Amino acid sequence: MKKLNSQNSRELAPESDPLRIGTGWTIDDLSKPQVIIESTFGDSHPGSGHLDGLVELVRAGIVEAGGHGARYFCTDICDGESQGTDGINFSLVSREMIANMIEIHANATPFDAGVFLASCDKGMPGNLIGMCRVNIPSIMVPGGVMHAGPKMLTLEQLGIYNARYERGECDLATLDWAKRHACPSCGACSFIGTASTMQIMAESLGLSLPGSALLPATSQELKDIAYRSGMRAVQLSLMENMRPSDILTMKNFENAILVHAAISGSTNAMLHIPAIAHELGIEITGDTFDRIHRNAHYLLDIRPAGRWPAECFFYAGGVPAIMEQIKPFLHLDAMTVTGKTLGENLDDLKRDGSYYEKAAMGLAKFNRRYGTNATPEDIIRPFDKAIGTHGSIAVLKGNLAPQGAVIKHSACPKEMFKAVLTARPFNSEEECLDAVLHHKIRPGDAVFIRYEGPKGSGMPEMFYTSEAISSDKELGKTIALITDGRFSGASTGPVVGHCSPEAVEGGPIALVEDGDLIELDVMERKLNIIGIKGIRMSEEAIQKILTERKLKWNAPEPRYKNGVLRLFREHAASPMQGAYLAY
Repeated sequence: MKKLNSQNSRELAPESDPLRIGTGWTIDDLSKPQVIIESTFGDSHPGSGHLDGLVELVRAGIVEAGGHGARYFCTDICDGESQGTDGINFSLVSREMIANMIEIHANATPFDAGVFLASCDKGMPGNLIGMCRVNIPSIMVPGGVMHAGPKMLTLEQLGIYNARYERGECDLATLDWAKRHACPSCGACSFIGTASTMQIMAESLGLSLPGSALLPATSQELKDIAYRSGMRAVQLSLMENMRPSDILTMKNFENAILVHAAISGSTNAMLHIPAIAHELGIEITGDTFDRIHRNAHYLLDIRPAGRWPAECFFYAGGVPAIMEQIKPFLHLDAMTVTGKTLGENLDDLKRDGSYYEKAAMGLAKFNRRYGTNATPEDIIRPFDKAIGTHGSIAVLKGNLAPQGAVIKHSACPKEMFKAVLTARPFNSEEECLDAVLHHKIRPGDAVFIRYEGPKGSGMPEMFYTSEAISSDKELGKTIALITDGRFSGASTGPVVGHCSPEAVEGGPIALVEDGDLIELDVMERKLNIIGIKGIRMSEEAIQKILTERKLKWNAPEPRYKNGVLRLFREHAASPMQGAYLAY
């Protein structure tokens, strides 16, 4: 057996033993494999409030395997609780701070292995980035998903309820009912938003045990995963010394992106997957996503684009069932944290059968609860009965977005796949939202929200504006929203985000003026300014005008002059590269 890192530390720092004894470790614990258990536990939101219980089960599994677990915490914030306030500006940079704290925790005192637990938007990618940066034998435990509420209510519907209330289409009592019943349990929100997407990505990358993503957060199955993950971390350290860098190759990332296409995953994964890959020296960009999504089959009929709440994902067979449908296109030889290949894991699950049996039992209970008659094939469509055959996102390019912009076309009305629109630019979401809600926007407009990129204001979500547009019967199919900010995983409608270069860097989005003609062509991947003051012009004439506008353009005064958002402003990479801190 190899000499453990933790034991080297004991020899170099004689204070280590007494300090750990003072923390509650026994004499026997000191010589065991030391496993850091890093979680986002805290009272920040339902996705993290329950993780302490899973931490203890991980710890018990570590003990069972002959190790000792040390609990560390760096909680995450909630995008939902921050929506509509300046607090949302801190969301994306919090991912970087979580990764930084994991790096500090795991390197200040050497550990032999790690178990990482999170559930939600920035906690999941922050832990995955930190896990890869620390690069010790490690495993990820996704924190699961909450149940749907009465009438199958889920949180992403709140934006629609709120927009309807603002327009006078429903009363306050109806809005209050939705608020009080949308989150009936702990876990990630029950739709395929960023939280659910990143749990699925962790398993698809091979960094979590098979079948662990999006289990109901209150389920026995998730408790079993936590316990087994603790045991597996010790095995990884003692016998195999298998680190994230030994598991993750381009094959793993391509598998994950293909699953992303099949589930119509959040566009925020285009920020997180490249940032995770960057830690290992692997380059993933928006172009990688676009290449893999082309001709990929979209199979998952779960909200926000589909019918069912996300707890149904496990009931239909979860990531393994999705992978079985797209199996011919996956790299089945990709290594995973089990020590086996992806193909071997899928074969083991079918041979054993218990995972799929438990999923079927869960679906039967769900049907009894809501009086439905859903089948696994209703939730995860067979490959030959796909919802769509062109993936779920597209990266658009042109003189408006030379580095790219992203649209989730699986959630976009077909009427907006090809359009010429009239520009209506705004320099903040607040101005734009007011214009949308008070009918100052007309059909055929291209609404711009700019100076909301990573270096502009931290790259907040434009959730309320996108929901106000998509829930409007007239505007939802006749206008587009274009921004250098990002969108919630719950966002639907004709929305284009991550427009790069961003406005604060003088990207073309900063140069758009009222009356410019905007070409949007999803299938041809185009996003261009094609006219000025309503008149079409040649490419050469447009470029000349943009050059003249750029000479007159002045960068706005920095919005944040201290703290983490100043740091983000100075060092954030392009959204198309992952918007990580590029020191």
